[in-house]
Amino acid sequence: MTVLDECLSPHVARIQRDHVRLEWRTPYPVLARARVVAWTCFCRATVYELCESAGQAFIRRTIQRDRRHEVHESSIRPINEARAIWTGLLSGRAR
Repeated sequence: MTVLDECLSPHVARIQRDHVRLEWRTPYPVLARARVVAWTCFCRATVYELCESAGQAFIRRTIQRDRRHEVHESSIRPINEARAIWTGLLSGRAR
């Protein structure tokens, strides 16, 4: 059994050649209390979370480096758009 067999959360697929490039920004204090509704496995250096609040959503990206973490967020969008981007991220069509 490998480490990947023990993971419960999804992993991001390999990036596709024709992927959409997401714009990553510093975190938004306005949606600091957003609820995390989906996430990728923490066994990878980069972890993604789908966050929702008040009818809006965004994707948080955390890069785990040694003892510090670098956090960025995608632009805020309607929940349905953010969920479509989330699906693209998981399938490698967005990054």
